[in-house]
Amino acid sequence: MMTESARSALLNALGEHVAFDAPMTRQTSLRIGGPADALATPTSRPELAAVLAACQAHGLRHTVVGAGFNCLVADEGIDGVVISLKKFRGLEERPGPSIYAEAGISHSAITRFCLDRAFSGMEFAAGIPGTVGGWIMMNAGIGVRELKDVTLEIGIVTPGEPAEKRIPRERLDFHYRELRGLPAGAVVVSARFAVEASSRDAIKGEVDRLLARRSATQPLDVPSCGSVFRNPEGDFAGRLIEAAGLRGLRVGGAEISRVHANFIANVGGASAADVLAVIERAQAGVREDCGVELKTEVHLLGRTP
Repeated sequence: MMTESARSALLNALGEHVAFDAPMTRQTSLRIGGPADALATPTSRPELAAVLAACQAHGLRHTVVGAGFNCLVADEGIDGVVISLKKFRGLEERPGPSIYAEAGISHSAITRFCLDRAFSGMEFAAGIPGTVGGWIMMNAGIGVRELKDVTLEIGIVTPGEPAEKRIPRERLDFHYRELRGLPAGAVVVSARFAVEASSRDAIKGEVDRLLARRSATQPLDVPSCGSVFRNPEGDFAGRLIEAAGLRGLRVGGAEISRVHANFIANVGGASAADVLAVIERAQAGVREDCGVELKTEVHLLGRTP
């Protein structure tokens, strides 16, 4: 329960850019989730720093979202402050050559930007769901290429310090699907990526190939959170789930996709409890079938019943 003093502090920091008891169904790609105590949508570094400082001063947990992929919010909602970085949309060319992208930028914006300037190096990101901030925190990627391979530096904001701090690649601790070791309370607000001059036709050809492959192999026409499980070393979670006979498994409105078994789709009115039940049944089925313990890639957020 948020105190009146905490509410006042958030209102002082953001004014109309904060909402209370805000449904998370509009903030997550699964279109699922109970209300957040507060939803903050800062438009600048100073506003973000002020929100983080208010959270710190009043003992409030803060959770950062971009496009809301890779997260499942409980039906009971989420305590504290959810911070949306959708207003952080800067995108520009920098020396190197390189591109500077703020946390709210999507793959489609980066793809168009690179195509317009004939910059290669970011083609692999075409179609990866979410936004730059989430990509960095998840070290998003495909096959042999990940964000760590093109990241030159990131920018963070910390509580009460509105000036963006830059962290170079050599000081970033990237791992499979995660970035570790950021300062306490820090929020990633930008990144700079390495690119190189190339041919527009070559770039477009690779982008089209990757987007066509995604369209053919992933359930893009229904709400999902992206890949649900991490791939075990040397194998693929989707293959293990399918081998266990779980493709199409459904609980309520949540279903293991018939297109790609490492996706859980909201096929109509799914609750977070439905999705969680499918996750647990997939884990149990794979464990029983081949002894592998699937670990979730999706982050489970919010209150427990």
